[in-house]
Amino acid sequence: MMNDFLTEDTKAIILLCGVFSKERTVKPLTLTEYTKVVQWLMKENLRPADLLEQKNVEHASKNSGLDGQRLVNLLRRGVQLGFAVEEWQRNGIWVISRSDKEYPIRYKKHLKEKSPPLLFGVGNRSLLSGGGLAVVGSRNIDETALLFTQKIGEMCADTKMPVVSGGARGIDITAMEACLNAGGVAIGVLADTLLKKSLERDARRAVAEGRLLLLSPYHPNARFTVGGAMGRNKLIYALADYALVVSAEYKKGGTWSGAVEELNRNNSIPVFVRTSKDTPSGNDKLIELGACKWNDELELHNLQQNSTEESILNQEADRELKFEQVDLL
Repeated sequence: MMNDFLTEDTKAIILLCGVFSKERTVKPLTLTEYTKVVQWLMKENLRPADLLEQKNVEHASKNSGLDGQRLVNLLRRGVQLGFAVEEWQRNGIWVISRSDKEYPIRYKKHLKEKSPPLLFGVGNRSLLSGGGLAVVGSRNIDETALLFTQKIGEMCADTKMPVVSGGARGIDITAMEACLNAGGVAIGVLADTLLKKSLERDARRAVAEGRLLLLSPYHPNARFTVGGAMGRNKLIYALADYALVVSAEYKKGGTWSGAVEELNRNNSIPVFVRTSKDTPSGNDKLIELGACKWNDELELHNLQQNSTEESILNQEADRELKFEQVDLL
């Protein structure tokens, strides 16, 4: 059963990096540590699955600088993984790794070695190709921002542009729900409780209709942490064509830090910001840092047209990348 659910590469990666229960006798590899292993695998022309063979673990330890016994103990967690897989399957949760063909090419292009090794998901896997408008903002939302966000979500549905957001209270969930309620498509990149949120009635219906993808780089039962939320922000931007910041507090919170991180990225996507007399000061500051003003309703239609044209132009390049990105095992 587990062999049908996970590829051999993914099995190895999840044994090394995955969290299966609250009680941990050995600490899973961090992204930085896994990157060291990947660098050695690349050099030796090996795959993650090759680490399931004992003879390769000692060499991996020596060349990555990681403790050999720790690697051995992680890779021996097969029984724990089996129980975890059974639970995930019962609840409709799937998992893919950077070595799988389905892994989002946008992450590999945009984030490179910072792409998460594992992704847990519920819903339409075809939506992993990404695209759309990332709508982000603070958890505390006033009436003006609420109405604006609802309108954006409905417009995205009308123009068949997916909404990409974080599923958090406030701007995120408002944009996603408005888009879904209007018949559109939404992608939620979650920082916590993927399993719990996937079981909510509205989410189950949208998932069943193929209009919702819930995604997380963290364990399906992971609780909210500030670090987790900060870490997933870049995943929201990387999966979209454009971003719209509805409300951002100046130098406070994940919305501000996520937008600044994206604006400072060499290959950043265009970031737009809502402008009006009652927006938080952070909105204007983001414009000073290089974000663009969101002007009117025509903006979304223009973005939708440009996004379609860019998608056609990049299809062949993306297909080639799937075969060339061996450096992101």
